[in-house]
Amino acid sequence: MVKELLLVGLGGGVGSILRYLSVFLSNKMFPVAFPVGTFFVNVLGCLILGLLIGLIDHQHILSESHRFLFITGFCGGFTTFSAFSAESLHMFENGNVLLGITYIGVSILVGLLAVWLGIYLLK
Repeated sequence: MVKELLLVGLGGGVGSILRYLSVFLSNKMFPVAFPVGTFFVNVLGCLILGLLIGLIDHQHILSESHRFLFITGFCGGFTTFSAFSAESLHMFENGNVLLGITYIGVSILVGLLAVWLGIYLLK
């Protein structure tokens, strides 16, 4: 358990730093109202997560320990949107289309409401 926690922490730290740098640089390069940096990180994180799942689950090139370092740690620190997307896709692939649509809709709606509530409570 300690090894897994260290791997997740290491990967998460690196992912968080790279997310910050990616968003910062993207927003500097593209100074527009659309959150280009966050969009870029979310899409890139989803691609990286898909590649890692393929390498671990399908190609068996990486070990289960790499899952903690790269998927839970790095991708989790880089963007949780990648996990949200992978979970949603997994539901669709398993034939749980209604559950997947519900998960996406409820996650977005409740997430927006939770941010609003947090801001409202501290006004």
